[in-house]
Amino acid sequence: MRANLATIVDEFRLHAAETAVVSHRGNRRYATTYGELAFIAGRFSAELDRRAIAPGERVVIWGENSAEWIGVFFGCILRGVIAVPLDAAGSPDFAARVIRDVAPGLIVGDPHLLASLPTNNQQPTTNNQLPLHTIRDHLPADPLFTASDTIGPHTPFQIVFTSGTTSEPRGIVHTHRNILVTLQPIENEMQKYLRYERIFHPLRFLQTLPLSHVFGQFMALWIPALLAAEVHFSEQLEPARITALIRRERISVLIAVPRVLQLMRAHLLDRFPTLAAEIESAAQTKLGGVKAILSKWWRFRRVHSALGWKFWAVISGGATLPSELEAFWSQLGYALIQGYGMTETAALVTLNHPFHIKEGTIGKPMPGHEVRLTDEGEILVRGDMLTEATWQAGAMHQREGEWLATGDLAEANASGELKFLGRKGDVIVTSAGLNIHPADLESALAVQPGIRAAAVVPCDLNAGPEPVAVVLTTLPEDQLQAAVDAANRTLAEFQQMRRVLRWPELEFPYTSTGKLIRRQVAAWACAALAGHQTQMATPSRDALLTLITSVTGEPIPATADANALRLSEDLHLDSLGRVQLQSALEQRFSLDLEDDAIADVRTIADLRALLEGNADRTHSSAPSAQPPTPTATQQPTTSNQQPATNSSPTDHIYPHWPWSWPIQTIRVLWIELIMRPLVWLLAAPRVTYTAPQPATNNQQPATNNQPILIICNHITVYDGAFVLYALPPHLRHRVAAAMSGEMLLDFRSMRNQGNFFLNLLAPGAYWLLTALFNVFPLPNGRGFRRSFAHAGEALDRGYSVLIFPEGTRSRIGRMNPFRPGIGLLAEQSRVPILPVALLGLYESADESQPATSNRQPATRPGFHSGNIEVRIGQLIPAPDDLTDPAALTVQLEQALHALLSPQDSPVEVHLP
Repeated sequence: MRANLATIVDEFRLHAAETAVVSHRGNRRYATTYGELAFIAGRFSAELDRRAIAPGERVVIWGENSAEWIGVFFGCILRGVIAVPLDAAGSPDFAARVIRDVAPGLIVGDPHLLASLPTNNQQPTTNNQLPLHTIRDHLPADPLFTASDTIGPHTPFQIVFTSGTTSEPRGIVHTHRNILVTLQPIENEMQKYLRYERIFHPLRFLQTLPLSHVFGQFMALWIPALLAAEVHFSEQLEPARITALIRRERISVLIAVPRVLQLMRAHLLDRFPTLAAEIESAAQTKLGGVKAILSKWWRFRRVHSALGWKFWAVISGGATLPSELEAFWSQLGYALIQGYGMTETAALVTLNHPFHIKEGTIGKPMPGHEVRLTDEGEILVRGDMLTEATWQAGAMHQREGEWLATGDLAEANASGELKFLGRKGDVIVTSAGLNIHPADLESALAVQPGIRAAAVVPCDLNAGPEPVAVVLTTLPEDQLQAAVDAANRTLAEFQQMRRVLRWPELEFPYTSTGKLIRRQVAAWACAALAGHQTQMATPSRDALLTLITSVTGEPIPATADANALRLSEDLHLDSLGRVQLQSALEQRFSLDLEDDAIADVRTIADLRALLEGNADRTHSSAPSAQPPTPTATQQPTTSNQQPATNSSPTDHIYPHWPWSWPIQTIRVLWIELIMRPLVWLLAAPRVTYTAPQPATNNQQPATNNQPILIICNHITVYDGAFVLYALPPHLRHRVAAAMSGEMLLDFRSMRNQGNFFLNLLAPGAYWLLTALFNVFPLPNGRGFRRSFAHAGEALDRGYSVLIFPEGTRSRIGRMNPFRPGIGLLAEQSRVPILPVALLGLYESADESQPATSNRQPATRPGFHSGNIEVRIGQLIPAPDDLTDPAALTVQLEQALHALLSPQDSPVEVHLP
């Protein structure tokens, strides 16, 4: 067995050149190697030493999953400091109570989370806080890799707080031995298969659980390093994005809670309408072994193609997996691996072998883990994986007892695997003394058409405790009762559900790891049946209003009918706000909305109807129409174009072929040998810089060869050529330019060019523009999020992105207001921003307009040497976690306005 968990850092250093972590944030992809991960851990260990934070002291880690999170965690392990990981989805109040309790020497977290902590005398000062995502900039240069000599098998290395419902948080203390006794048998078993792993190396895990959760830790911190595998984190867990990510990144294994798997199933059923019938037909085919696997892969090749051919397994944990959901993934030919554990057991107690799965079970006990079932079926566990202490009220308390009663129920089959039955406290004991397991009733309801989800809770009524069904549905009363009757026909008499209530929110309350908060549902249901309340205080509406308030920052107007509130006029939700609200709705209610789905929604009532319809489609695979959806930033139509109609996101093509080396070579030759000489010959524009740039020569913008976002005012169809002419070679050779999606679509479709001959030539114009200027569509209709994603991929590949934030060419001699989408794109892209101003072109654009303060006097029409200037501003730092997209839009617009004004002094821009 390993001496301690610090030896995992040695594995990092052994695989230094291989990718360890890939974080997908905003529209970007951030990769970190194992060597870099070890370096962060060593540098953070050195920082703890510099701050004199001694072994046994505590450090709080509060942030989203990231490579920096992992580096900080292992830095604590190296130093012998106790890490206190907090759920990034947890409340600031709970985080503050934990911080007061553990009295940390340092708090490391995401800036917006640190900023949310209450400010009072009991909280640590900002001197005891470090931002997580930029922590590499705050650490000593020299790492400290030597593990503390205080570390032993029983040394605590973390405290995991599992609940925020009490006034005094209770933490579970984990020691090195708690993890190692479970990790060692897995590592031993892996040795048998490493020669096969080389064929598929590297394995890639998509991790959707928080690193503050023990199951999430096991599958992201301990296992991957043993295989030199990649761990991918994504902040967007909508099913369409997960599916695309699995295919694009060639993910091997998905680690997820059942709710994520449920949403992905609904997405696949919606995407492939005949899939449900095909699965039912396949279930009748009785094959075994390799034949069964090959048959499933061939029969469901469309699904395997959609998810990528390297994807082969799902590991489910954190909550109970419904049997019908397990059957769905298994029928598709994927290995669905379940295990069982809890925080007090430092993760796994039982586990299914990946290559010998017993469906419907949570596997056999791990070697060295003793499991016993009581007469009632409760799981008792014993072994070195049991935690030895808890932390509460500022001190560590030793746990008593040899066996741990888990409170979970199971039954064993003949070969020793356990079947999970549910929580002991959830069992409904009727007045006749019969036990009802809610999971059985919920499964019967879940398969009924029109019922998205169900929770069965006990309520003490006139005849004693009785199961009450609470459902998510939009079915009318008669159809709902018919669905309940159909479910009852599959149940025993004593299990019959005679009372059913509609849950008024769009979804049930869940923890961050996907567990139903059953007590909250039960409290509402029993109060409603007792007559204390006939309806919940419209929490779904309140949740919508709360989300809107978080976006706009304004209070909700007082009104008797909030459903009649208008999103624009009453709630002041602009186009950017709608974009942000849509993302928040998808995250909050686990929905899969079309791009700009809420762009045309007028009232709260319309929004609720849209969300309920989408929720029905997401959970039942029934198709639902979505309203037409306009977008944020876009480029204009030309004067000889007809107004473009809103297009579907699938109409636009986001090409990757212009990034290939042959096309890139042709583009460089075109720019240097043809385009730039032509621009000089026809216009001879002056290129000026507002101030000397540091670390460069000739006043060229300092970018350290990193990609940037270039913003420019928009005057003529030649603006892109002028910008490329002015940029230094290391920038102009690798630029991707956003262009009107509708214009590019018209080119491809041979339409709206003014006459038949021009329409005939339009496809050629499309191919030339795409190849020679590396353009991609930014639609006026649906699909802007795909454009943002494409821009992020271009940045990831080292291309700077050129965009015209006005969204249309100026016809009045002054800059038009910026479209709000530029702030969101910049906030998601997290790269420096370079403002570029074009002066002296207004005369060419429109001679009939009067001169304005920022126009040069009109002399002669057309381009003329010495009359046109390309002014390049100072590089604006990349936005941080606290940047507000709306405020960023304003700041960028002000920066470009200032650059257009006559000036001799540098322009200084300070972003929020």
